[in-house]
Amino acid sequence: MRRISVVSAALALVLAGTAACSSSSGHSSSGGSGTAAAFDPKTCQGGTLEVLNQDSISKLDPARIYTSGGGNIPSLLFRTLTTRNREPGQDGTKPAPDLATDLGTPSDNAQTWTYHLKDGIFFEDGTPITSADIKYGIERSFAPELPGGAPYLRDWLVNAANYQGPYKDPDGIAAIETPDPKTIIFHLRKPEGDFPLLATATQFAPVPKAKDTGVDYDKHPISSGPYMVASYEKNKTLDLVRNPHWSAATDPLRYACPDKIDVTSGLDPAVINQRIATGTGQDANAVTTDTTIGPDQLAQLNSNPALAKRVAHGEFPATTYIAFDTKVKPFDDIRVREAISYAINRTTAVNAAGGTAVAGASTTFLPPQKALGYQPYDYFPAGATGNPAKAKELLAQAGYPNGLTVTLAHQSDDANNFGPKVATAVQDALKAAGITVNLNPIDDNRYTDVTGKPSTEPGMSLQYWGADWPSGAPFLIPIFDGREIISSGGNFNLAQLNDPSVNAEIDAINAITDPAQAQARWGALDAKLGQQALTVPLFYEKDVSLFGKNVKNAVPDGWRGQYDLARVSVK
Repeated sequence: MRRISVVSAALALVLAGTAACSSSSGHSSSGGSGTAAAFDPKTCQGGTLEVLNQDSISKLDPARIYTSGGGNIPSLLFRTLTTRNREPGQDGTKPAPDLATDLGTPSDNAQTWTYHLKDGIFFEDGTPITSADIKYGIERSFAPELPGGAPYLRDWLVNAANYQGPYKDPDGIAAIETPDPKTIIFHLRKPEGDFPLLATATQFAPVPKAKDTGVDYDKHPISSGPYMVASYEKNKTLDLVRNPHWSAATDPLRYACPDKIDVTSGLDPAVINQRIATGTGQDANAVTTDTTIGPDQLAQLNSNPALAKRVAHGEFPATTYIAFDTKVKPFDDIRVREAISYAINRTTAVNAAGGTAVAGASTTFLPPQKALGYQPYDYFPAGATGNPAKAKELLAQAGYPNGLTVTLAHQSDDANNFGPKVATAVQDALKAAGITVNLNPIDDNRYTDVTGKPSTEPGMSLQYWGADWPSGAPFLIPIFDGREIISSGGNFNLAQLNDPSVNAEIDAINAITDPAQAQARWGALDAKLGQQALTVPLFYEKDVSLFGKNVKNAVPDGWRGQYDLARVSVK
């Protein structure tokens, strides 16, 4: 899950006049100098692309990289069964074939998925990629020695929950069959219509068993993508050069324009933005995949048209919200939860997050993106600044005519937008409704552990959720499926909702392989859940990023809200 950076609310207003390209409807767009329609990948070859990031590169092993981890750098090294469609806006929310010839063939009510591999696909050493390499790569991701990857297959595959990886169990996962070098078959324990979306995860990157060095594979993973590792200093630098055995003929979605890509991580966000804005030397060829535009640059946009043209606008599907533990008083009373929903002031919450340039007010749990199944609703209309009168009325009905006192847990740091600034905005809004909010800051490193364990979970807390792929499933299932409640820790169903009708509807939607039908059902389910006031959605994420003077085709897609490093070019 990716999180947006905080910028000055006052300076964010400066951007409002130049943010016409920014979307409030969930359709990502770009203020960049190029568009996909006018861009010709045949003429983009050469040069060195500089990537300046604040997040450190701590792992390169595809088994240990989470679906959304590492920005889009892993996609330069690893091909998977399917990939992002890599198109601007909502077209980019769709999966597309990558190593596979198509999106897979479902059977047995979407419990079996069959894929066939393309011809002419090779590792960086010229060895052909086979179905056995993909199976082995997946099995490695189950090894306790290689933690950190996406957890879905452990739950989805038949009898795979307790598998401990090929180092302890070389017999592998029986639910993955490879009847020949070009075919791989997955047997699932329940229908999963989103399987082609999951198959974009780095778990599905092929790994040659003969080259596997276990925990040391991270130092130089074998590339199946357009670039391979030239040098890597953990948490500092990563230098990539062309993979001579990659073929554009089998991989038309990755343009692979630059000859080299040099990544520097661990940088201060202000330094990143200043370097890209100034564009001296190689910084003219620079981009960032994890840093939003800074206050200094925001202040320049109205007076610097050239800089304004180097701003890309996208939206990563993510929501910041108030979570309730409905097992804890007074939040076990829906009238109290409704009162807080009415009392909230989303204008001050958005401003605390950085303003309308980087956050959009939201009354729905699903962000406003078609691919998720978004349907607008507002059951507790608070307007732009809250409805304290309606909140007081509901509190009186719940037995609190003189108001009440509650505690709001939040992260101790503001970097992730559920820290002191947003918490204070909530506190001020609820005060007008007679609700006294005591703030409980929790250290960022402990926050998920404390809030994600039912025995220590606060009654009310600020939370954030971002989708692993653009569908309602990874957005709603972890938060509202009663079977996802984990008492030992790592729980995201903070409402501790276990409604058989909700669980059954989730199962029914998971069996749907038509995205349009699934989207409609996910949106309807979100609307049904919204009536219960289990959360108070505050705002959804917008991404506003700079790119260098010499960078072309910096066009974000709807999957991540970022421009794709596999498609950008430099002069």
